[in-house]
Amino acid sequence: MEAKRVETARLFHRFGFGPKPGEYAAALKAGIPATRKKVLTLSQTPNSSVVSDPQISDLGKRPAANSPQIIDFAVARRRQIQDMQLWWLDLMVLSPNSLVEKMSWFWHGHWATSIEKVEYALPMYLQNKTLREYCLTDFTKLAKAMINDGALQVWLDGQDSTVKAPNENLARELMELFTLGVNRYTEQDVKEMARVLTGYQVERTTGQVKINPSRQDKNPVTIFGSTMTLSSESLTELLVKRKDCQQFIPERIWYRFISSSEKMPANFAAIKAFSSRDISQAVSATVNSPVMANPKYEMVKSPVEWFVAACRALEVVPSQLQTSDKLINHLDKLGQVPFSPPNVGGWPAGEGWLSSASALYRVAFANWLVPQSQLSVIRETSISDRTRKSADWLGVPEWSARTKAVLDENSADPEQFTLMALCSPDYIVSR
Repeated sequence: MEAKRVETARLFHRFGFGPKPGEYAAALKAGIPATRKKVLTLSQTPNSSVVSDPQISDLGKRPAANSPQIIDFAVARRRQIQDMQLWWLDLMVLSPNSLVEKMSWFWHGHWATSIEKVEYALPMYLQNKTLREYCLTDFTKLAKAMINDGALQVWLDGQDSTVKAPNENLARELMELFTLGVNRYTEQDVKEMARVLTGYQVERTTGQVKINPSRQDKNPVTIFGSTMTLSSESLTELLVKRKDCQQFIPERIWYRFISSSEKMPANFAAIKAFSSRDISQAVSATVNSPVMANPKYEMVKSPVEWFVAACRALEVVPSQLQTSDKLINHLDKLGQVPFSPPNVGGWPAGEGWLSSASALYRVAFANWLVPQSQLSVIRETSISDRTRKSADWLGVPEWSARTKAVLDENSADPEQFTLMALCSPDYIVSR
């Protein structure tokens, strides 16, 4: 398999959501350095010029059960959640800044927070805006913003943590999942840190956060062997400054962008690049790393990554598909709906997305999706050239002999041909 085609495909699929028609072939002509630069260069075009922001408002407290207002409330809440989901899927497909969408998606899985517990769309929407604002900036700023995020506080029971009854959920996950990693702290550190994080109160419907001094433990704590007085923000800064954080965040970047099965090498360039805690430097080091061309680092596309890449190739917009309910239902069956990660650890990666059940659901999804595209790229290509040219269309380095045979067999039927290509192992897995 040609290394140039592999690396170019990875730049599109891993640091964006796949190529639009013509982009992959153009990138092959431009060369790897030019494609890396293009991936890392942010467009000045505002997202709002391509996708309108959703109308997410404060719905107020849930009316009493069986009251006349409860049905209108439930309908409005459901509409806001779906509008928010479609807004983000549309941005993934249409935004001129694919890297911003991909990094926002990465951080959504890192600081995993679900609408299932938060309940209201507004706090989740505000969290998403925070993630996209800081997704390629200073990790210290991102971490401080997240510790003060209303949705995350609700998700990890921060608003129930008081000086009389410190809750350890947020303290534990702040170290284990968000800043340091497993086995890089002690249980005593958790207990002490939980005391620092007391006093938060969250207005559930808006996500607005405040500190109630009467519920807050302001006494000195002993963390990592040192005794000091900390606020939630100075505590977060302390964690981010630790050497373990410089190791942990590149580990997460490796796991989500390079390989979920192979261990990160000690000399991975993103580690040194993250010494200043600049996320963009770590991402740039990853994009420019030699590991990008190593054939052993395959990655399975998650359901959302697969669906968005298909939409870009098919030139369809998620919110315009028939119908939005069916779209969300298809994603739900595949196990991945934006704003609904299954737990605080986020979604799985790798072969967990390749079960026999998911294969059937993916075919059903493609069967619903493909007829909604004009398939202009395929229809404008001669039947004899469809298999060869479709690899460039979808950003696939090379079709396997088995996939080629299947595509050749279906080349006279544009819809069936496309369905087979989208559901082939060569497309589902980023080679």
